[in-house]
Amino acid sequence: MNDMHGMITTKGKTVVLVALCALCSLLVPMAPFDLEAVSIIDTKHNLSVTGPGPIKAQTETRVCVFCHTPHNAYPRTPLWNREVGSNNYVLYSSPSMQATPSQPNGPSRLCLSCHDGMIALGSVLQPSTGIIMTGQIIPGSPASVGEGLNLAGDHPVSFSYFDAASIDPQIRPNPGSDIVLYNSDFVECTTCHDPHEDRYRTADKSGQMTGKFLLADNRFSSLCLQCHDLPNWVGSVHQQSSTLVDSSFFPVSPRQWPTWQTVAEWGCEICHTSHAAQSQDMLLYYQTEAEVCDPCHGGTPLPGDPHSLATASAGIIAQTEKMSGHRMNTLSLPAKAKMSPLFQMNKNLPDTVTCADCHNSHALTVSRGHAQRDGRVRGSLKGVNGVDRSGVRVAAATYEYEICFKCHAENERGATFIPRVVVTTNKRLQFDTMNPSLHPVTGRGRSQNVPSLPSEYAPELTVSSMITCTGCHSDDGGRSKGPHGSSYAPILREQYETADHTPESYQSYALCYRCHNRTNILSDVSFQKKILKTTASGGGHSGHLAKGAPCSACHDAHGVNDSGSRTGDHTRLINFDTTIVQAKPGTANPLFRQKGLFSGSCTLVCHGKVHQNESYP
Repeated sequence: MNDMHGMITTKGKTVVLVALCALCSLLVPMAPFDLEAVSIIDTKHNLSVTGPGPIKAQTETRVCVFCHTPHNAYPRTPLWNREVGSNNYVLYSSPSMQATPSQPNGPSRLCLSCHDGMIALGSVLQPSTGIIMTGQIIPGSPASVGEGLNLAGDHPVSFSYFDAASIDPQIRPNPGSDIVLYNSDFVECTTCHDPHEDRYRTADKSGQMTGKFLLADNRFSSLCLQCHDLPNWVGSVHQQSSTLVDSSFFPVSPRQWPTWQTVAEWGCEICHTSHAAQSQDMLLYYQTEAEVCDPCHGGTPLPGDPHSLATASAGIIAQTEKMSGHRMNTLSLPAKAKMSPLFQMNKNLPDTVTCADCHNSHALTVSRGHAQRDGRVRGSLKGVNGVDRSGVRVAAATYEYEICFKCHAENERGATFIPRVVVTTNKRLQFDTMNPSLHPVTGRGRSQNVPSLPSEYAPELTVSSMITCTGCHSDDGGRSKGPHGSSYAPILREQYETADHTPESYQSYALCYRCHNRTNILSDVSFQKKILKTTASGGGHSGHLAKGAPCSACHDAHGVNDSGSRTGDHTRLINFDTTIVQAKPGTANPLFRQKGLFSGSCTLVCHGKVHQNESYP
């Protein structure tokens, strides 16, 4: 409805609504009037005795009288035949929403005079005695046809479209031609719905033709995309997916229509609903993001749904519930609205995460394996915001680590996994390319001589290679490529023992040996034995490992953000585990000094043995 003061405009068709038209609609018989042309007679808005819906009048044959009357109408156009109250509604709100909706106004207020369910459908102004209905539902009851006064789970109305578009990049500067703005500016119920014509109907499971009075068919999200401009949606997995989805997937009643079958056909409606959303943020079917993703990606088949993706999925939810995982089981969406591309960095992160922290469901594309070899994001991480290696917020991460840095850089909380001489919880600082040593995540490695590269399991690795966070932190079962959960803490891809006196084996240090050649390590090529020692206990990698010293006793896997002499040199990722290696009496810290290529000395106490400037080789 473009102008409620006498004219309704829908898709180029103008119907002049004058008192004479309203008068004629109330007369009997109705045959001379071709109401079939606008199809209202065959829709649920025909509440007369001839109506097709379950709620109808017992004897009333007039169709328009339930909304319009030519005499003694409510003082609102177009000759309204119902009380239009001044109810205050609970409105939709979201920290990520840029527009500011007001209390329903214009045609939305008229629609709500029926659809808030607060006034019986037969309670009209004329006839003054009202209309007796069959199948009438008690206003305000749980089974009411209306929303009540709570519109928090409904698409917002009564706001300026162009004001919203001017500040929200995901709103098109100009809407599509199929929708109608009230007074050429405001989004109202009639922006998407035409109450007089139900053009896009399909048969429900019972075979009855039904629809939602939409101005455009929303198959493949064509109606939603009249206003919403989602970067990278076209070509994304969800936009193109031919996966079959049964309508029993949807929890919001009465999802028995339309008869679409694939994820692509359902489009936005595979996750979102414009009305009666359980989540009061992002208008999702379920209360939490994890619940929305779970039916397809959780690993549990949907009851009665033979087409459930879950039967062949990676079981993501089950992964998050492993001994170590990114927990997703208690967080409601309003606290996560920072995931908008316009979010401000939140320094007080919640205890749990959601899928949208790492995945943009509107932009993800098909990908195989872990991140690309140069560390750039793979398709499943496309379009996700992050923090770059300088600590600057980015709207769309280029590198995988930028997504991890949102939580594991300045926002990192808690103690380190292993107590160290140099304690740094900020992973961004640990991977600083100016550090004495680091694993090459944010840039190329410092050392150009790493004899243990490559291994038989990662033959592509060289000293110029970059690695990714998910190269080490991911599903230990190999069912997915992300850090959802693992049996090895902290969400490690393979076993990595850190306890003292661990017997050396491939399995104990499988995480290290995936990249670093075990034979080379045990041959003491880089950490050589002392010249006068020839036995297995005579130092080097082989001697220390034989004594049960784990890799983590000496090496800090991420990197060491300290180049000061007080704590020693920190080349070769040397940053001692202080529960295994202690300071020599009279010194502040256990010390390692670099003396040249594959040469150094230690001053410390390890396994009860005092090392006083003990050099190798």
